[in-house]
Amino acid sequence: MHMIATSFWSPDGKPISSAEFMERLFGDLPTMFKDESELRKLWSRPDTHRKLLEGLEEKGYGGEQLTELARLVDAEKSDLYDVLAYVAFALTPTSREERVRNHRASIFASYSSSQQEFLSFVLDHYVDQGVHELDEAKLPQLIELKYSTIPDAVDVLGPVAGIRDMFIGFQQHLYEASAAV
Repeated sequence: MHMIATSFWSPDGKPISSAEFMERLFGDLPTMFKDESELRKLWSRPDTHRKLLEGLEEKGYGGEQLTELARLVDAEKSDLYDVLAYVAFALTPTSREERVRNHRASIFASYSSSQQEFLSFVLDHYVDQGVHELDEAKLPQLIELKYSTIPDAVDVLGPVAGIRDMFIGFQQHLYEASAAV
């Protein structure tokens, strides 16, 4: 039998329970964003998303703790955005697969078929691997996985700056508010 135990620690280095960790996080989140709209805006751009994660880590909420938090709230297949929205605003987490399905039409609306093919590839990686696949630093790796070389990608998708803009731009659609059902 293999068990993984994640320890939660307070900023002063003392072990704390998962409930205490959640309470601290709930108290700290309002200092990082004022409402769901601001969280959505921060999360929908790779640069501000990264800054938010860095800010969380500085406050003692690193990747391992946030992954464990996702397990605690039964949201392992959800985006970390959904975990934070759940803790801060009691919103029901959406799986990454469901998020892609719900926003695919708006994501693809302004892109050519070759761009849609690449974005579909990126979205598959996001669903399988998680939100870190949407970090701008992953773009060169994703391009090479799909097209082997950057020049091959440029032949299909256009200039590197345009590929970058597409990679950043589609994410705003991935996190836009869903229409009320």
